Amino acid sequence: MVGLDDILAARDRIAGQVLETPVAPSAALGALVGAPVWLKLEHRQTTGAFKLRGATNAVMRMGRVAGVTTASTGNHGRALAHAARQAGARAVICMSSLVPGNKLEAIRDLGAEARVIGDSQDEAFHEARRLKRDEGFALIPPFDHPDVIAGQGTLGLELLEQVPDAATVAIPLSGGGLLAGVAAAMKARRPDIRIVGISMKRGAAMAASLRAGHPVEVQELPTLADSLGGGIGLRNRLTFDMVRALMDDLILLDEDAIAAGIRHLASEGHVVEGAAAVGAGAVLSGQLTSRGPLVLILSGGNIDPAAHAAILREGP
Repeated sequence: MVGLDDILAARDRIAGQVLETPVAPSAALGALVGAPVWLKLEHRQTTGAFKLRGATNAVMRMGRVAGVTTASTGNHGRALAHAARQAGARAVICMSSLVPGNKLEAIRDLGAEARVIGDSQDEAFHEARRLKRDEGFALIPPFDHPDVIAGQGTLGLELLEQVPDAATVAIPLSGGGLLAGVAAAMKARRPDIRIVGISMKRGAAMAASLRAGHPVEVQELPTLADSLGGGIGLRNRLTFDMVRALMDDLILLDEDAIAAGIRHLASEGHVVEGAAAVGAGAVLSGQLTSRGPLVLILSGGNIDPAAHAAILREGP
């Protein structure tokens, strides 16, 4: 497993390259929980999502290569494109046809090549692996990589300082890089802290894998939490075991609950994508409670403006 020393080293390595994002209280959600609720505003990160932490740490650790590549649902690709540009390296980001157009354009705006390959994250990964095998690229996956996990864990170090009395931390769960890193950092110093993973009901690969007891493939389906889509890899080396060991509870949300989370956070002034709204959605639907201060990680804000506006029009 990735440990505290790895995460502390990553924090030193990426200092000055990523933002230390603030936390903000949510009185409305706190009233529902009956305890203070803090929002970790990671959607204000330079590339609009937490992924910049892990991508930057991984790029800073790589040697001489032809370029960097990955398969991404959008946010990791954007982060890797930014980190590669900072390092003066070529980047080719492989994505499925399910990735929203605004995320494709954001990657291209950073000077990276965005390749749309097939209808799933797994198909996109085949092209990224080919680039590694045939053209000498460094493959930096979105979650199942020690440097990526350690970089994401720096968010947990910040939370230990910002909300030292946190009782529960709710973390959007997809491939598990964010949860693994944050939980490893926080539980190393606060073993009693409760870690709750939250995902969508439509195509949650980590949830299905945990039920099966080993990594499995699932059909990737359209969802408001599109950043949480994609498989965890049948040969998953790190995040499956770390999530299984470090996560205390798992909550799966339907699409209405995710939309409600997006709308509520907008009412508090936070424009976030569906993946970032799952914590608020879980509180609003009564599925997430805490006996003490609760932290919700707003993991990203890269939502298509038209889609966001449509969600706001639909709701109460």
